[in-house]
Amino acid sequence: MLQLFFGLFNGISIGSVLLIAALGLAVVFGLMGVINLAHGELMMLGAYTTFVVQNIFKMLGDPWFGAYIFVALPVAFIVAALVGLALERGVIRFLYGRPLETLLATWGVSLILRQFVRSVNGVLAIGLVVFCLLFFGAWVLLSRRLDWQKIRNGVLTILVFLSTGIATVTGFLLSGQKALAKPWFSARNVDVTAPAWLRGGLPLGNFQIPYARIFIIILTIACIVGLYLFFNRSNWGLRIRAVTQNRQMSACLGIPTNQVDALTFALGSGLAGIAGVAITLLGSVGPNTGQNYIVDTFMVVVVGGVGNLLGSIIAAMAIGTVTYLVGSGTIALLFSQNSALQGIFDFFTFFADSSMAKVMVFALIITFLQFKPAGIFPQKGRTAEL
Repeated sequence: MLQLFFGLFNGISIGSVLLIAALGLAVVFGLMGVINLAHGELMMLGAYTTFVVQNIFKMLGDPWFGAYIFVALPVAFIVAALVGLALERGVIRFLYGRPLETLLATWGVSLILRQFVRSVNGVLAIGLVVFCLLFFGAWVLLSRRLDWQKIRNGVLTILVFLSTGIATVTGFLLSGQKALAKPWFSARNVDVTAPAWLRGGLPLGNFQIPYARIFIIILTIACIVGLYLFFNRSNWGLRIRAVTQNRQMSACLGIPTNQVDALTFALGSGLAGIAGVAITLLGSVGPNTGQNYIVDTFMVVVVGGVGNLLGSIIAAMAIGTVTYLVGSGTIALLFSQNSALQGIFDFFTFFADSSMAKVMVFALIITFLQFKPAGIFPQKGRTAEL
């Protein structure tokens, strides 16, 4: 029974990571109907942001290093939110109501972000800074012209080519500097060292409950409470709920729906960044880290009911717990002492592997969706129960 409790705890901690990421997906899809295939890469960016913050605090030494996780959380949220905002403003806003094109576009963005992490170095970073300064600086200056709307498309096209050309030449001139040309992360996984107070665990019989997993569960609870308060107590949260329920009526009442879309996408992306911080406490981080979680995250959203907070919580805990209990062999051990249940023991032993456990969970979800295709708590029209 103690081992079962330990397995349940680990499953809940894994489900907590899925829940943080799924909250962002549920909010975005519930409001805009956008399936963001780059959501896993936003989690990956949050994880790499934690790695960078950790290295900065390592240079500061103790006792500052023990507090880096509290700085990494808001920084990862901001980084992922800004990337999500840029994605919404630059790509997705032009594809609303076109789900196939949105899927392809966000999938392409996910590939770009993965390759960016593998190859980013000082030369590329300087080139991006030069491009942004030239492009957006010229945009801000020229947008003050009275005839801006007439010349906007042509000017932006010229700015893109000019800024790209100057940034490319700048990068080419700096490429001979070995220090700048060295990749920051490369394709290899990187390890994030947990603070001293998150190492070890709470002894319980022959087992230890890791402090890191306890922290993840507490972080998830804080995110749920914060999201609930935001949607129910803040003006922008109420605006998001209004647009989710009836976009046209909200626009007629003066709610800026475009700004609501951008804020919602940034919020969902920021939650993915926080999930990335939690991932670093479970293992190493690599360019493909997000791909290990994105499928499970989408399953949470579908099973829970799109846009439903309570449904996402139940689905995340169920998927995380069942996956861990089956994959770790904990359920198989429950039947190992009874010879009359040898067939059940052999069945669960066959699935006592992380990959095979996911196969079983997939089969269970497919069966569940045959009876509840809209999830545990289905939407009514465009209403999302936030």
